[in-house]
Amino acid sequence: MLSKDDLLSLLNGNSREILSLMSETSLLRDEDIITYSKNVFLPLTDICRNTCGYCTFRKDPKSDQAKILMKPDEIRGIIEKANSFNCKEALFTFGEKPDETDSVMSCLEDLGFTGMLEYLYFICEDTLKNSGLLPHSNPGILKKNELKMLREVNASMGLMLETSSQRMMETIAHNNSPGKDPKLRIATIENAGKLKIPFTTGLLIGIGETVAERAESLLELRRIQDKYGHIQEIIIQNFKPKPGIPMEDFKEPSLAEMIKMVSVTKLMFPDVSVQVPPNLNKHHSQIFLMSGADDWGGVSPLTPDFVNPEAPWPEIEYLKQITEELGFKLQERLPVYPKYINEEFLDLEILKKIIEMEP
Repeated sequence: MLSKDDLLSLLNGNSREILSLMSETSLLRDEDIITYSKNVFLPLTDICRNTCGYCTFRKDPKSDQAKILMKPDEIRGIIEKANSFNCKEALFTFGEKPDETDSVMSCLEDLGFTGMLEYLYFICEDTLKNSGLLPHSNPGILKKNELKMLREVNASMGLMLETSSQRMMETIAHNNSPGKDPKLRIATIENAGKLKIPFTTGLLIGIGETVAERAESLLELRRIQDKYGHIQEIIIQNFKPKPGIPMEDFKEPSLAEMIKMVSVTKLMFPDVSVQVPPNLNKHHSQIFLMSGADDWGGVSPLTPDFVNPEAPWPEIEYLKQITEELGFKLQERLPVYPKYINEEFLDLEILKKIIEMEP
């Protein structure tokens, strides 16, 4: 495994070293296939206890723009449309611990639920039983018993580490966000590993972290993967400044920084898919494929990216075009990667459904 000094040398490399790094990562591919998941994005609520310096997803519960809670009939209607688009992934996400807010809790109680995770379980189970989609949930930090419960109704789950740096809790990015404490997020990712949950995680680049902290974050994820082997995908996401956020004057990471991060991540994780969100990198996506990225992530033909609504998803036909221009083949995948489609990593009912889905 690469040491911290090795990583720092690569992440601080000059132009010639960057080209050498890109060439090395291109040799790690087992096959020239770039994958994506056709999904539908369902933000069950945008109420959140965190107030991150870069976020536009979270809404004030008293705001007219707030989505206090998506109701079952609304969700079923969207899932039904997603079926007609042949989507295979239902991405369920929401702000962290929204049921600590009275307005959300009141809606849940009116529907007969005692909390947000109970409601999420119900929605995931309903989706499994009544559609051709597989749930993938991003519910924030969770305890082990909560993860165990949701494992029964999810094909995979996710949580961005963002950074392993405790220092970032004192910065504008995370100083009002108790759920972004790296210790809590690492514990969630590790507990998912103990429970054999296929997991997606990643790093957020450009929120004030140092190059050394980027290296440390990669080493932390490598430690977890070596111990549990459940990380199926790592997202390297670039910070994008937006009007009105506390960090609107921050610069986004340079293309060179991102190329080095993607390449080094693939070097560190030849056993894991690497994704760079295509809607946040409209003009640079092909560069990241050349740097070692091998997945476009979830792309929806139906719903926007509610976390980055200003950045529409690319059309799948466009992704196919820019993928094939580089000599790669675009291939659709499920929210759970093939190596995890077995009894060790999936609830038997979900495994049965996946087998029935196969042509």
